[in-house]
Amino acid sequence: MYLLIVFLPLLGSSVAGRSRTLQVWERSWSGKAKTAPRIWVARGRLCPDGGALWGRGSSNRDSTPPTSSAPLYRLNHSFGLVGGTGEPRELACLDIRFPRKIKLVSRVMGNLPARPTVVMLIVVTSISSLVHLYSISYMSEDPHSPRFMCYLSILTFFMPMLVTGDNSLQLFLGWEGVGLASYLLIHFWFTRLQADKAATKAMLVNRVGDFGLAPGISGRFTLFQTVDFSTIFARASAPRNSWISCNMRFNAISLICILLLIGAVGKSAQIGSHTWSPDAMEGPTPVSASIHAATMVTAGVFMIARCSPLFEYPPTALIVITSAGATTSFLAATTGILQNDLKRVIAYSTCSQLGYMIFACGISNYSVSVFHLMNHAFFKALLFLSAGSVIHAMSDEQDMRKMGGLASSFPLTYAMMLIGSLSLIGFPFLTGFYSKDVILELAYTKYTISGNFAFWLGSISVLFTSYYSFRLLFLTFLVPTNSFGRDISRCHDAPIPMAIPSILLALGSLFVGYLAKV
Repeated sequence: MYLLIVFLPLLGSSVAGRSRTLQVWERSWSGKAKTAPRIWVARGRLCPDGGALWGRGSSNRDSTPPTSSAPLYRLNHSFGLVGGTGEPRELACLDIRFPRKIKLVSRVMGNLPARPTVVMLIVVTSISSLVHLYSISYMSEDPHSPRFMCYLSILTFFMPMLVTGDNSLQLFLGWEGVGLASYLLIHFWFTRLQADKAATKAMLVNRVGDFGLAPGISGRFTLFQTVDFSTIFARASAPRNSWISCNMRFNAISLICILLLIGAVGKSAQIGSHTWSPDAMEGPTPVSASIHAATMVTAGVFMIARCSPLFEYPPTALIVITSAGATTSFLAATTGILQNDLKRVIAYSTCSQLGYMIFACGISNYSVSVFHLMNHAFFKALLFLSAGSVIHAMSDEQDMRKMGGLASSFPLTYAMMLIGSLSLIGFPFLTGFYSKDVILELAYTKYTISGNFAFWLGSISVLFTSYYSFRLLFLTFLVPTNSFGRDISRCHDAPIPMAIPSILLALGSLFVGYLAKV
C-alpha cells in the first residue's frame, strides 16, 4: 500500500488535467450547439450520449441510457462533441478503464526504504498536502487553476519517485522530473516576461548541474557494473586506481563524488548556482513554498545523504562539500539583508539554510543534515504561505518598503510569521533550535580546518539570519504604514482555507524539532 504514496499524486494530476480539458472543450463548443449531449460512463468508458457508447455517433437523441450490465453514471457537463447543426459527430470514445485489481510489485521501488527516504516521504507528503490545500483558496480566482493543480501534483509525484529509488536510474528519473515540474510551475504565468526569464534560468542552471550528475552516475556504473545502491556501497571499499594531482591523491571514487556534488550544487542552489532560487519567486507563492521547503531544492541534500557510504571514502570530497556549504550559508545570508522583496528575503534564507545542510554532510553528520531538512521544511513553508497571505491581500504587492503597520490588519498572519521567523533563527526550544545549533556544535568539535571554517562562517550567518528575519517583521508589520489607502481599506487576514495550513505548519514549527530529536 505504501507504493500508493508515489502514484496517487500522478492520478491527481491526471484528474486535474482532465478537468482543465473539459473546461476548454466546454468553452470552445458552448456557442456552436444548441443542445449539448450528456455523457454516459460505462465500465470506465466516457461517451457523449447513449448512442456513442461503443465509439460511433448515433442519431438517437433521447436521454435513455444504453442497455448494459455495467453501472452507468451520467455527467451533466457540456461535452461539446456535436457539430454546428447539433448532430453528434462520429468519433471514438475516450477509454479510461482501469483493472479491477491493481497488483503492485515491491521490486518496482526496491525493498525496505532507507532512513533518509522515510524522513523525506514524511516531509514531502505532509508539506505538499498543506500546500495543495492552501492553493485551493489562493488560486481560486485564477482561470487556469486546474492547470496549476495539475503541475503541482506532477511535482509531488516526481519527488517521491526520486526519494524512493534504490538505484541511480530511478533517482535520475525523479531528479529530471522535479526539474521539469519546477520549470512548468515557475513559468505558470507565462505572459509575464520576468516569469519566463526565471523559468529559463532555473532550467539552464539545473542543466549545468546535470552535467555533473549524469557523468557521476555513468562513472558509478562503469566502476561497479551496477546502478543498485546497496551493491555500490558494498563494493566501494575495494581499492581503486588513483593518481596524484596538485599534491593531492585522487581516485575514481573521489572523481565520482565530486561530479555528484556538482549535481547537488545545481539542484540545491549552492554557491555558483544559487541565482535561480531567488528568481523562482516569479511563480505563485504556493510554488515557492513547495519548491523551497520540501521538493526541488532538498533533492541535492537528499542525494548526498543517500549516497553517504560512498562519500565517506574520499576525504577530499568531504572537504569540498564542507567549504561549498559554509560559503553558501554566509553568502546567501549577507545577500538577504539587502533585499526588499518579501519573498526574495525568504528565498535567500532558504539558500543559507541549505548551506547548513550541505556542510553538515561534509562533516559526516548526515542524519543531522536530514533532521535539519525536515525541521526547515515546516518553518520555511510557514514563512512562504504567510507571505503569500500578505501578498494576496495587498493586491500582489511584494515590496516590504510599501507595507508596514499590518499587524493590526493581519493578526493571525503576523503570529504565524513570527513563529516561523523565531524558529528560523534558532530561538531556544523551537524546531530550528534542535537542529541548527547541533550542526554548529558538531562543526566546532570536528577539530579540522574545514570544520572550523564551517563553524565560524555558520556562526556569522546566524547573526545575519536574525537581522533579516526581524527586519522583515518590522518593515511588514510594525513600522508606520507606507501602503496606499485603497490597499489598507481592502486588506484582510487569511481566509479559513488558507489559515488552516498555516496553523498546522506553525504547530510543526513549534514542536516537530522537540518530538523528533534523538
